[in-house]
Amino acid sequence: METEAFQEVLAAVRAFVRKEVVPAEDTIERTDEIPEAIRAKAADMGLFGYALPEEHGGLGFTMIEDVQLAMELGHTAPAFRSMLGTNNGIAGQVLVNFGTDEQKRRHLPDLAAGAKIASFALTESEAGSDPSGLRTRALRVEGGYRITGQKRFITNADRADLFMVFARTNADIEGTNGISVFVVESGSEGLSVGPKDEKMGQRGAHTAEVFLDDVHVPASALIGGVEGEGFAAAMRSLARGRLHIAAICVGLAQRLVEESVTHAAASRQGGRPIAEFQQVQAMLADSQTELMAGRAMVLDAARAYDEGSDRRMAPSCAKLFCSEMVGRVADRAVQIHGGLGYMRSVPVERFYRDARLFRLYEGTSEVQKVIIAKQLLKGTHR
Repeated sequence: METEAFQEVLAAVRAFVRKEVVPAEDTIERTDEIPEAIRAKAADMGLFGYALPEEHGGLGFTMIEDVQLAMELGHTAPAFRSMLGTNNGIAGQVLVNFGTDEQKRRHLPDLAAGAKIASFALTESEAGSDPSGLRTRALRVEGGYRITGQKRFITNADRADLFMVFARTNADIEGTNGISVFVVESGSEGLSVGPKDEKMGQRGAHTAEVFLDDVHVPASALIGGVEGEGFAAAMRSLARGRLHIAAICVGLAQRLVEESVTHAAASRQGGRPIAEFQQVQAMLADSQTELMAGRAMVLDAARAYDEGSDRRMAPSCAKLFCSEMVGRVADRAVQIHGGLGYMRSVPVERFYRDARLFRLYEGTSEVQKVIIAKQLLKGTHR
């Protein structure tokens, strides 16, 4: 965590975000795209592979390093992080943790370089935070499998080169068992992507439906070469992803506090800066306190993740608290800005909309509570 090389990377990312990405936020919001110059610079910095293994071209960050980087990425439009997130996170980690050596050699270097984008195709109309309702099927045929189904809300689907597709390989098993995961390349016959979704916020980060109509994949596309490991692969990727998202929420909360303090000091009512009003001070104090609590929770959970002592409950606790926390901080930021906070011309209005999604993806707040409670209650049944 404290190595000189990592600190140099962190400082470079901090400068890049503040000097180049933050000034482009209005452009990202208006065009619903990340400027190509920013994408190319991020690739040159190795940001498409910061969490991927060094032997495959990544930076090999530990979880404690990942969350510190995420706090810097969270300082700006969430779409910037989303551009990098699936390669490093939920999609890339499927290959890292469950892929065969050949699958890793074939795909991870391109993901780490940003030459290819991966998508995590799990969610369906009846299978979101809980994958037990998953209906996509993978029928074993001579030479491989044929996959049929429909996915929704798939991040980066419209620009993905690889899809980590979760499908049932055993139709006789319900629930979370019998699910496998395949790497499906874009351009495969029968694979199509719908138009990008029109979302409340996080413009520049695209999601879309993915349609699989009898898509044939070779046997080598089965991740790990083993059927039935899809649920385990999804849960392991999501656990790391939840901790990463929690750190992004901390970074965004820090930005919101800074915007609030700057506005409170500059804005005047009755001839006085509103920063002198005790009710404004109370909102600032509440936001700063929750921000610091979230940061401490994320760092503690990341250490436990790296040690292997808790890779289940702590990520869910951190994601639950921090995603709810940043929503409260965003709400206070709008309140501190007053009527101006409701205008599209100020960052806090945009971040207020952006923050709402964090309570939904990588498992809703309600699902996190279920996970936490189940972990607490383990071993208590008689």
